[in-house]
Amino acid sequence: MTGPFIYYVAAGLCVGIMVGLTGVGGGSLMTPLLILVFGQSPSVAVGTDLAFAAVTKGIATAFFGYSRRVDWQIVGLLILGSVPGAGAAITWFALAPSPIVVDHLVSRVLAAMLGLTAIALLLQHPLRHLRLKVVARMARAKQYQRVFTVMAGFFLGAAVTLTSVGAGAVGTVALVWLYSIRLPSDRLVATDVAHALPITVIAGVGHAALGHLNLPVLACLLIGSIPGVLLASRVVIRLPQEITRGLIAVMLVVAASRMLLNG
Repeated sequence: MTGPFIYYVAAGLCVGIMVGLTGVGGGSLMTPLLILVFGQSPSVAVGTDLAFAAVTKGIATAFFGYSRRVDWQIVGLLILGSVPGAGAAITWFALAPSPIVVDHLVSRVLAAMLGLTAIALLLQHPLRHLRLKVVARMARAKQYQRVFTVMAGFFLGAAVTLTSVGAGAVGTVALVWLYSIRLPSDRLVATDVAHALPITVIAGVGHAALGHLNLPVLACLLIGSIPGVLLASRVVIRLPQEITRGLIAVMLVVAASRMLLNG
């Protein structure tokens, strides 16, 4: 009993430190860890991680909202798409013919989302340097900006509910392409986190109702991750984000390969 407890707490601590250093990596690191290292089924790993994310993102959203860095209009547009997307994914989980089918599909989609998240992490800075090109493209399609935002929300809602991955890095990239001028870096991150909160809450509740939640594991992860985030956020000397994001991207590619091979 003591051994597994310590291992889960240690995993939560490590992921919390990475999130505190880079702002991303929660679901994309935690879910593969739960599956590949701790042997949790894909559906339970996703459900437990979504509950874990709902708690941590709730704290972060309260902080960002208090500091008035969230663009609530954009959050509202994203939610118009993400809530139906999350609902569609939960409905699929409920109607799926068997747990084997569920876990097989989740493993495949998770591997794809891990790869996409790795690419998103590596391209965040190049996308910012190409801001003028992005603005030019968006200016020509400005009348469709709201539609694109709702569509991005639907994709994120479905993907996060299926895999618990994508709300951070993939969501940030979507906002960079759609709102590169309107949202400076701090508001972009705050808006992305605020939008991720309702997705993780709705998806987490849905998974819990389907029995995809391991409460003891969730408690252990939170015990480790909260101090990890606080510790990393107070570190005076930090590694350059290019290095930490690159390391996370490499880990995600390895995890995605393992998920495909194990599936």
